[in-house]
Amino acid sequence: MLESFEPIGPLENKWKKHLFDLALVAPQNRDKHKVIVVGTGLAGASLCATLGEAGYKVSSFCFQDSPRRAHSIAAQGGINATKNYQNDGDSVWRLFYDTIKGGDFRARESSVYRLAELSNNIIDQAVAQGVPFAREYSGYLANRSFGGTQVSRTFYARGQTGQQLLLGAYSAMSRQVDAGKVTHHSRAEMLDLIMVGDKARGIVVRDLVSGKLSTHLADCVVLCTGGYSNAYYLSTNAKGCNTSAIWRAYKQGAYFANPSFTQIHPTCIPPTGENQSKLTLMSESLRNDGRIWAPKHIKDCEKNPKDIKEEDRDYFLERMYPAFANLVPRDVASRAVKHICDEGRGVGVKIHGKRLGIYLDFNKVINDIGLSKVEEKYGNLFEMYERITNEDPYAVPMKIYPAPHYSMGGLWVDYNLMTTLDGLFAGGEANFSDHGANRLGASALMQGLADGYFILPQTIANYLARNSFDEINEDHVEVKQALDSVKHRINQLMHAPQAQFSPEYFHQRLGKVLWEACGMSRERAQLEQAIVDISVLKEEFWQKIKVTGVDQDLNQTLERAGRVADFIELGILMCKDALNREESCGAHARVEHLSEAGGARRNDEDFSYAAAWEYLKEEFKLHKEHLNFEFIKPTVRNYK
Repeated sequence: MLESFEPIGPLENKWKKHLFDLALVAPQNRDKHKVIVVGTGLAGASLCATLGEAGYKVSSFCFQDSPRRAHSIAAQGGINATKNYQNDGDSVWRLFYDTIKGGDFRARESSVYRLAELSNNIIDQAVAQGVPFAREYSGYLANRSFGGTQVSRTFYARGQTGQQLLLGAYSAMSRQVDAGKVTHHSRAEMLDLIMVGDKARGIVVRDLVSGKLSTHLADCVVLCTGGYSNAYYLSTNAKGCNTSAIWRAYKQGAYFANPSFTQIHPTCIPPTGENQSKLTLMSESLRNDGRIWAPKHIKDCEKNPKDIKEEDRDYFLERMYPAFANLVPRDVASRAVKHICDEGRGVGVKIHGKRLGIYLDFNKVINDIGLSKVEEKYGNLFEMYERITNEDPYAVPMKIYPAPHYSMGGLWVDYNLMTTLDGLFAGGEANFSDHGANRLGASALMQGLADGYFILPQTIANYLARNSFDEINEDHVEVKQALDSVKHRINQLMHAPQAQFSPEYFHQRLGKVLWEACGMSRERAQLEQAIVDISVLKEEFWQKIKVTGVDQDLNQTLERAGRVADFIELGILMCKDALNREESCGAHARVEHLSEAGGARRNDEDFSYAAAWEYLKEEFKLHKEHLNFEFIKPTVRNYK
């Protein structure tokens, strides 16, 4: 049994009570404590800014050439908050309910309520930093709707919300860098976690320009390193996104929770061939005004969409889910799109005999509100689509298809966002905390900033205040052991016995197995075979990986090889977790547990828990955090 350290009492008072119970570090003592933050996306940058402002010494690390290149910039559509400017019935409780329901009742109630409770504070913080949210003529911040909700609560800055929020957090962090409170290291990749005794005390880092290895020590370590959907090879994530930081922590003893809970986003530009290296997300905000449809008849699939009559178009989400229509949650929409294409009614380029695409059409809204209004709300997204596809989405409907996007799984954390390792915290997408089996749209930015600005600064202070820390340096035996372990692993990657194939070759093979067995649909026999296939791939990788160049220099092949090695091991765990969960919930769609209409059928009696996996010398041991629903009764998700 895992102890989450949730406070007791009424839900609306839990965080307030917990804040009062947390220990504090006096202002004059804060510069005696050093904190390492890995990752400079919204969670990492906001945490660095807040800790620096409070007076702590912070060392931050990112593998990008600047914190501004963190993948948070790719979250385009918006951020949720319960300001209720539209007076349409929104509240903290409704956001809490929508998030719990959207995650198919597989998230911790107290953590989700805290997230909803902090949402308004985030908007106030961002506005104070000058984030240019869209505004109404009255001066109020504008809102739009997102999937899984029936209210307008999503704040946005055109199609650049993540980028603008990150610039706000980055500017606050830069102020602390200039003040000497934060020391930042770009082009620096964490390769292992340093444990001293039973506490996380530092990291091993490789300088990606020089290849030099170094150790960095502190009183605690925070991982804000994002998600792992690039395990599928083709995903909406930036090519550099990886799982290595949290996987290194996992192999040191931090539990990994719900690894099979990966989100498939319904509105991505479809794949066009075998040689693609990534897919591109079109913001979910487009479903706010666009209408999704497919031809009713297979014979029309090759036609120009303008030539397909209105009566021959199937607006299938509006037909199947009249209450939410095009704004059903992502997992529901993705399965519906897959079903249409499996029937042979997809559009676009054929891949392996199947057309993987349906239409997202803006003709009606352009006629209703005018071209200029649509350009004002979505112009940069339309421009991006045209650059990639060479098609004008104002004149021809966009083609979209589901693709791997966000990972709800991650390191298991308690209510304080601390992992099962003392002194190791995880924030943002790197933890499993708030989204259950399916993340609602516009909640990723909310979680990252809530963790970084408001939760971690308090819970880290509590940990620092309640613990004592021995002085350690680079000569400490466990620090040297961690460094030697990294050197040994690099040597193995550089000198495989039968070096033949590039990291890309192995990554593509892994992605194909994972997508077919552990993607939009999962089935027992396929998962069992996938575990065997990936295990064989792992053996082959360490025998045949070919890394050219040298390790003491810029070597992107070496970088990729290390990340692919971790993806392969994670792939096995993803399939084991999916195989263990004999139910369908949210994005986890086991074929054996779907209704005739394709809906998920949960098994609350046996699987109402977060699955937290422990690494034991190549084996995975399951621990369970049982989820108690005290304030919301789990029901069948109905969006009809």
